[in-house]
Formats: sequence, C-alpha cells, structure tokens
Amino acid sequence: MSPRLWLAVPFLFSAAVFGLMGSAGLLTASWTTVPLSPVVTGAGVAVTAAVSGGVRWKRAWQRTWLRWPYLAAVLAFGVLVGAVEIPALASTVVGLPVLLGLVFRCLVQNDESQQTAGCR
Repeated sequence: MSPRLWLAVPFLFSAAVFGLMGSAGLLTASWTTVPLSPVVTGAGVAVTAAVSGGVRWKRAWQRTWLRWPYLAAVLAFGVLVGAVEIPALASTVVGLPVLLGLVFRCLVQNDESQQTAGCR
C-alpha cells in the first residue's frame, strides 16, 4: 500500500460507515441527520493502524515518526467534530460511493493476489 492511500484510509472508512448510517436513516425515516461519531473515527484509526504494517514507507523513520502522530491527530480531530451533525442525504451521497469503491478495491486486490499465487 502506498503512503498516500494509507493517509486516506481513516477518512474513507469513516465516510463509508457514515454513508451506511445515512442510508439506514433515510430508509427507515427514523432520522434526518447523522452525528459525526468519535467511535466511528476511532474505528477508522484502528483500521488504519492495523493496515500500517503493509505500507511501503520511503524511509524507516516514517514508520514511527509519521505513523503514530498522524493517527493521534486524526483521532483528536474525530473527537473535536464529534458533536457535528450532517444531513443524512449528504452522508449517503458521499458515503455509499466511497463504500462501493472500497469494496471494488478489495475485490481487485484479492483477485490480483490469487493470480500471483497461481503463478508460483
């Protein structure tokens, strides 16, 4: 994984989850806004930390000195915006395409891995 993609992972994960929350609210007509939850941001940070071992860092110092401060800053940002509510429609319009893109990316990556394994 490239460092650029890794930097986007917590935001992509959070956008996908908020898209699902927004679409659930619209389908059930139970709410019209989606709160930006620090719990979702924390889960995004956890996913980002979990995949950080697969990042192709350009320098060895980046693994420690870029990874952990960035994750702490994203988590702090998530806590700061935790009380903000966004319209469920906007959350759905932004989040569902992100979710579909992530699923597509995972399927393509999985397919490439299987083809590579078959060549050995």
